[in-house]
Amino acid sequence: MQRIIILDFGSQTTQLIARRIRELGTYCEILPYDRYPADDGDVIGVILSGSPCSVHDADAPRADFGRFLGRVPCLGICYGAQLLAATYGGKVERTAAHEYGRARITLTTSDPLLRGIAAKSQVWMSHGDTITILPADCHAIASTEDIPFAAYASLSRPIWGVQFHPEVVHTTEGTTLLRNFVTDICGSRCEWNPEAFIPTTIDQLRHQLGNDRVVMGLSGGVDSSVCAALLNRAIGDRLTCIFIDHGMMRENEFAEVMEAYKQAGISVKGVDASERFLGDLAGVTDPEQKRHIIGRDFVEVFSDEAKRMPGVRWLAQGTIYPDCIESGLVRPSKEGGKGTVIKSHHNVGGLPEKMGLKLCEPLRWLFKDEVRAVGRKLGLPENLIGRHPFPGPGLAVRIVGDITRDRVRMVQEADDIFIRSLRDWTCADGQTLYNKVWQAGVVLLAGIRTVGVMGDERTYDHPVVLRAVTSTDAMTADWAPLPHEFLATVSSEIINKVKGVNRVCYDISSKPPSTIEWE
Repeated sequence: MQRIIILDFGSQTTQLIARRIRELGTYCEILPYDRYPADDGDVIGVILSGSPCSVHDADAPRADFGRFLGRVPCLGICYGAQLLAATYGGKVERTAAHEYGRARITLTTSDPLLRGIAAKSQVWMSHGDTITILPADCHAIASTEDIPFAAYASLSRPIWGVQFHPEVVHTTEGTTLLRNFVTDICGSRCEWNPEAFIPTTIDQLRHQLGNDRVVMGLSGGVDSSVCAALLNRAIGDRLTCIFIDHGMMRENEFAEVMEAYKQAGISVKGVDASERFLGDLAGVTDPEQKRHIIGRDFVEVFSDEAKRMPGVRWLAQGTIYPDCIESGLVRPSKEGGKGTVIKSHHNVGGLPEKMGLKLCEPLRWLFKDEVRAVGRKLGLPENLIGRHPFPGPGLAVRIVGDITRDRVRMVQEADDIFIRSLRDWTCADGQTLYNKVWQAGVVLLAGIRTVGVMGDERTYDHPVVLRAVTSTDAMTADWAPLPHEFLATVSSEIINKVKGVNRVCYDISSKPPSTIEWE
């Protein structure tokens, strides 16, 4: 299958480049800047991302351009454009002030990269260096009032560079530019879509797994459900699914999810391991430690179950692309190697070397909305596909502080009221609030108590925080502006019905700078 390689130099918007290209119907992969694939027969183009670094830094990340430059079209974005210029005879200099924000480019000549773009167009700049001299074989194709070489092209090789970010929405014709590069210049057939992904992935799974048996961990969420459906199509009864109850699921979730899988035709074994998980988490307050304990116990429970199943060689997981990015498994650090960890995910970290099972992750290159699209094409029921994302560690990362059964109970009851209310509240356009929100949940501030008055008596109980966001892929998210009347109704019901809670707050933080989950 044709693919575009995005070499990541550490930009915060690299994943947006991938999103835009996927939306254009072309498959792409993000790789660290020094990991260009040895087997690149299906690579039709390369994009070099931006970076927080300067090309003048002693430890600035640099790619081996000789492996692909001139063989396939290459587009450098911001730092990528500057690195290309500096490497091949141009000059990059520090500016007196960072150029950040909206700017207007003026096209200076016709070029395939800028075909269909207005003569003057808004772009988004974010850099402290600028190109002052181009390599000898390059010429400017766009400029701004302050930058003579806002975009350039090589006269002798398929190389382009832009000092702005076409992937962000503030560059109004950025999608046109990327489409020109991907389809017109690189020659993409635009074959990437959920329908194409399904048969290709099934064939890959059959080749990867052979006649081996696979144990699959189900969480009740979209990702693991779609992963299980793909594996079921690929290897049939050689797949054994296990649904582990770690004691921190939503109210009645274990029974409801087991029934949903039964209705979907997926054979699942339920395992109640709540005593073990809650016991190991007792007294733990650090969020990363919580995640690692849950990840460790999760794998160990699987290993114990797998030992009872002859011939099991693989552990399948519903890991998706944002999990890998946030866990530092895709993006490079400034020093090279794995990237900075925003937060670890239990399904991409903590796998013991001697667990005895190999890892199968067929969804690891998909964004959440792509996973949903694949699930619908597979015919999974909407009550599985339309579910909000829910963290693998469950309510453990929605209890800020020590985890106890009573605190789990408080979050479960408050969350049930919140989610049920979202489902029941119909908006003017006929949609429910639940369908308008990407993800929602309740956070318990276990280490805090506040004074309240109930029934003319003083209370000293816990506050909870309602969290609801809108998003498309969980890489960025905005807080959802829920109606005041709705929030007032939910707050009143939680305080009146959930023992131990006497205050309800609403989180109006976006991602970034916050994350969707509190821990």
